[in-house]
Amino acid sequence: MILVLAGTGDGRKITKTLTSLGRRVCVLAVTGFGRNLTEDDGASMVKGTIESIQAGWLIENGIEAVIDARHPFSLKPNDTFSRMCSELGIMYLRVGREETALDANDLIVPVISMQEAAKKAVAIGRTIFLTTGSHDLEPFLEQREKRGFRLVVRVLPEHSIIKKCQDLGIGPKDIVALHGPFSKQINKALFKMYKASVIVTKDSGKAGGTDTKINAALSLKIPIVIVKRNIQDCQPCYGWEQVIDMIKEKPIKF
Repeated sequence: MILVLAGTGDGRKITKTLTSLGRRVCVLAVTGFGRNLTEDDGASMVKGTIESIQAGWLIENGIEAVIDARHPFSLKPNDTFSRMCSELGIMYLRVGREETALDANDLIVPVISMQEAAKKAVAIGRTIFLTTGSHDLEPFLEQREKRGFRLVVRVLPEHSIIKKCQDLGIGPKDIVALHGPFSKQINKALFKMYKASVIVTKDSGKAGGTDTKINAALSLKIPIVIVKRNIQDCQPCYGWEQVIDMIKEKPIKF
């Protein structure tokens, strides 16, 4: 069986392709929304938390390869999963994304942390449109408490996520619950609709729609704060098509 650590569109493509090739796939999907999508993609097993995947479980379930397709910002410098796979002799493949090349433009503000992004955004505009989901709200809410501004958040349309936003004091009029990917035109329409004066995004690469957000913001002459990745990681990364080719070379075990 192949274990896919999901969390990106690449993870879904890999799961669909491998199951169509007759491979048995187990997928780590943290949210209920992600688990529903995973079942649609044909996975034979779904796990909910990374903590539930230990060495004994990998051995017991005959995991031959692990494909790490988690969002690049969810990876930590001390991530030990690849080391565990190495110790067990399990192939570990990380799916990578190229960083976005940023043109010199006064409207583009690169930073290296969400805390810095919150401070920069507050200094620029009074309506912040946050496109980074529900995991990075706290720095912005802290700034909102101190400075007072409107915070609009774009998150997945899942009950637990919307409830989290509301529990943190974000009202319904400031929650945009949609599932991407989003084109430049859709981004423009949303930025205009909510009268955004500054956009905040992570550099998730082209696959994560960073380019369409930048293009939409620049076309409206709205500043955009971009959080760049700041993780020192020597682990090699591959495109999702490369991962499929490498898995094809492994013989199927029944």
